[in-house]
Amino acid sequence: MEVSDGRYIGATVRGRMEGLGSYTLPTGTEYRGTLKDGMFDGEGELLFPNGGVYRAVWHRGVPTQGKYTFADGLEYKDKKWHYCDGYDRRFYTEICSGLIEPDISQLTNLDPPPEIPKGCYDCGDGFYNPETRVVVDYKFRFLRNADDEEHEWIIQTCRQAWDETSEPQPKP
Repeated sequence: MEVSDGRYIGATVRGRMEGLGSYTLPTGTEYRGTLKDGMFDGEGELLFPNGGVYRAVWHRGVPTQGKYTFADGLEYKDKKWHYCDGYDRRFYTEICSGLIEPDISQLTNLDPPPEIPKGCYDCGDGFYNPETRVVVDYKFRFLRNADDEEHEWIIQTCRQAWDETSEPQPKP
């Protein structure tokens, strides 16, 4: 069943998604779980193209409780969040696997970091082109259009293609 450019696999009742099913949004994000009257309802999870997963209990399309896990296994916590809090600036891979040599900078959680296309920014879940104001994932699939607030944040804080550093040089 095609639903507003998405794909649905599962049962229907009176033409509405109902019961256990899988709904893939046009962005590639997939919902797997129970649906009622055409809405996420009950236990279900959103699987994002970047590998992240949001598991939640839904009521009439709205999550009532849930947990997001990043692709690398880091679980987001809205309370007592200690990752990248200003005091501990290590990436999650550094927390799990230890720090690399002091003379080598780890620029992103991915090591080696992805090469950023010219004129773009690495915004954590993909690349941002400030001319088109579009964010694509690291495989160049569309993720979203950036609003003014996200645009400003990316321009001010994210790594740019021209910020790339060359291989570490030995000390003289």
